[in-house]
Amino acid sequence: MPIIGAHQSIAGGHFKAVERAHSVGCECVQLFTGDVKRWPNRANRKAAQSDRLLTKNNNQWRAKELTDEDVQQFQAKLKELGVAHPLAHDSYLINLASPDRELWKKSVEAFIIETFRADRLGIPYLVTHPGAHTTSSEEAGIAAVVRALDEVHRQTRGIKTKCLLETTAGQGSCLGRTFEQLAAMLDGVADPDRLGICVDTCHIFAAGYPLGTEKDYKATMRALDKTIGLKPVKAFHVNDSLKPLGSRVDRHAHIGRGMLGKDAFRFLMNDRRFRHVPMYLETPKGEEKGKNLDEINLRTLRRMVEKR
Repeated sequence: MPIIGAHQSIAGGHFKAVERAHSVGCECVQLFTGDVKRWPNRANRKAAQSDRLLTKNNNQWRAKELTDEDVQQFQAKLKELGVAHPLAHDSYLINLASPDRELWKKSVEAFIIETFRADRLGIPYLVTHPGAHTTSSEEAGIAAVVRALDEVHRQTRGIKTKCLLETTAGQGSCLGRTFEQLAAMLDGVADPDRLGICVDTCHIFAAGYPLGTEKDYKATMRALDKTIGLKPVKAFHVNDSLKPLGSRVDRHAHIGRGMLGKDAFRFLMNDRRFRHVPMYLETPKGEEKGKNLDEINLRTLRRMVEKR
């Protein structure tokens, strides 16, 4: 049986994300390490990609300092409720590919802090979008990400938390939309063993990788294996897509209600190669007919698993 869960809010404390995960039947949980109040909408994401806005928005880069009590409560709640594989996601303000020197340095510093926070919480992986190259080029952006990761690794030597580069839809100048771009980052860093990959189903579909038929699913996974390999894949984000194949638009939908359809998720749920790779929903929150939407999506995924 695959390991599935969802992103949860840390409002009220990091341990609250674990409680929320358990209450809807999650086996794993993703969370922000800082005080992010809500999942970014379209306007937030667009703003997060603007160097001009970022440099003026200093307060959004700060997070409440972690206390020993925060850490103890979080770890105790994971153990008590049996929720495993906690995963952290960094702030969307971070842009490791930025050509703006000041923003790049600020992003590196922020990511270093996020890495230390995740490590203190005992979270093994921290997911990040590689960033947007904005006014520079794809090559320059990839080189900036490599420099950033090398600096992060230099300043966080000896800690356990590793970075996972997330596949992206490729909106605007965002990097990570092709497996080749991610492979270049993995190949470029001095310490590739401290990196991995998080595959987002909505993102790779929107970036142009088909998943809807068995033939398409196998072809996409072959391409992933050929360029990056399957071993670096340490997490999945399981999201349907509101936009069509190759749209390069990042809009998440509930499982089986978007352009991917249910078959794509059925193939993933029954792919034995990823049986032990945790998978996290990032679908819209809320309720439907009195039922929590995370609970509905989790049930949909579990019903797809074929008995062997």
